[in-house]
Amino acid sequence: MAAVLKDYRTAPITEAEKALFKFVAKVNRESNTMGHADIAEVKSAGWSEEAIYDAITVCALFNFYNRWVDASGVQDMSTRGYEMSGQRLATEGYASAAVERNREAAARV
Repeated sequence: MAAVLKDYRTAPITEAEKALFKFVAKVNRESNTMGHADIAEVKSAGWSEEAIYDAITVCALFNFYNRWVDASGVQDMSTRGYEMSGQRLATEGYASAAVERNREAAARV
């Protein structure tokens, strides 16, 4: 992970992953210059249209969240808050048992 964060181009990851990170970097910094060639390049690295759509969506959402948080003055959690959140996610996941039960019940209907 640290190597990817430092420089995905030299990190010990696959060429397909490097192509996707290159694509996402362009989405993040130069989305107004994106064209068919950018999509073709990442597709030729083996990524499906669904994977590309997901990558674009995640990048766009994080850009939105970061700008919203910065502009609205939302305060960061303390180190202890992150530790507690991580422990909760590790033991309970993203959805509580009640939410999962409701989801399963709805799927059976």
